[in-house]
Amino acid sequence: MSFFNFNFMENFIAYNPTKLHFGKNVTTDLGKASLEYGKRVLLIYGKGSVVRNGYYKLIISELEKIGASVFEYSGVQPNPLSTHADEAAELARKHQIEVIVALGGGSVIDTAKVVSLCVREKHTAWDVMTYKVEPQTSIPLIVVLTLAATGTEMNHFPVLQNPKTKEKNGYRNTLTYPKHAFLDPNFTLTVPADYTAYGITDLIAHALEAYFGKGDAPLSDRFVAAIIRESMDYAESLLADLQNYELRARMMWSATTALNGLTAYGKVSGDWGVHALGHILSLLYDTPHGASLSIAYPAWLRYHKHILAGRLKQLAIYLFDNEDIDSMINRLESFFTSINSPVRLHEIGIKNSQKAEILALMNKNKASGYFHELDDAAREKILNFMF
Repeated sequence: MSFFNFNFMENFIAYNPTKLHFGKNVTTDLGKASLEYGKRVLLIYGKGSVVRNGYYKLIISELEKIGASVFEYSGVQPNPLSTHADEAAELARKHQIEVIVALGGGSVIDTAKVVSLCVREKHTAWDVMTYKVEPQTSIPLIVVLTLAATGTEMNHFPVLQNPKTKEKNGYRNTLTYPKHAFLDPNFTLTVPADYTAYGITDLIAHALEAYFGKGDAPLSDRFVAAIIRESMDYAESLLADLQNYELRARMMWSATTALNGLTAYGKVSGDWGVHALGHILSLLYDTPHGASLSIAYPAWLRYHKHILAGRLKQLAIYLFDNEDIDSMINRLESFFTSINSPVRLHEIGIKNSQKAEILALMNKNKASGYFHELDDAAREKILNFMF
């Protein structure tokens, strides 16, 4: 059975200029790639795990081989801040940086993307993120991924939050596509079980956001289903064997394909309403991004059970070979539970007494989707499903 209207596949342009290097020891080509753009390098990374795990030393060694002058900005946090991007951009201007190398997961890479836009034209990060300015230039960006989750290594979508205004925004600009992305699954072997699970949740959420976007694109929807089924197939095995290179590789490639354009061709955009809701939890409680999504997505699906019945029935068939919507939502929620990603707010210590605080910020930020819009009443109903 099909629930598609095949008359509304949108016009699209397929474009992805990032050169992806995937597999064991691919970072041996990092120096050569950096040399395409210059020898004055700004290395951006997080709070120390890349140093403890030896990845920092390896990348520095590759840059030293080309005689690069390396300047560093460290301390990027998991829910990245616009203020950190401003600090890094100022450092880049001071040292006349020619190329940026981001070593880390999505937060580091997203920060580096915005830094790349701010340096030459002296923009502030939040002016960029809120489209108050339109950058015309960028510093070339090379990324080395250490956490499979966001897919930012092969797209042009950074997300940052403003600690002063309590906003978390996504942004798009083709100037932020990395020039090169180095994905060695060995770099993810040290990721602990909880963040491995959150990464799986994140990539599933990205695939679903594309599925619920505007436009009928059946082949893209089948890509969505394949990515989700693939991740559900290996998830529990990976969490039981975190040092398994092959399973790490499968996760890494799944996360990349979930948000490198493959699932969106033929659509205007993804919906991104669930991300908007999840961002509120990160803003208020510094909730890990993936954990916010495993809580928000089942609630969003339950709210839309009747509104999007056709789309949900087709998704149920794709994922579980059965068009029962309730069963599909329950099975997806059970999967999140099986990998220890939370599905209710009380599981992350949030009490009913905090409901008003959450709803107030959801409404203030007008958390909604691009295609399936949410008003204050809808947000309250979805929030109730989260408890």
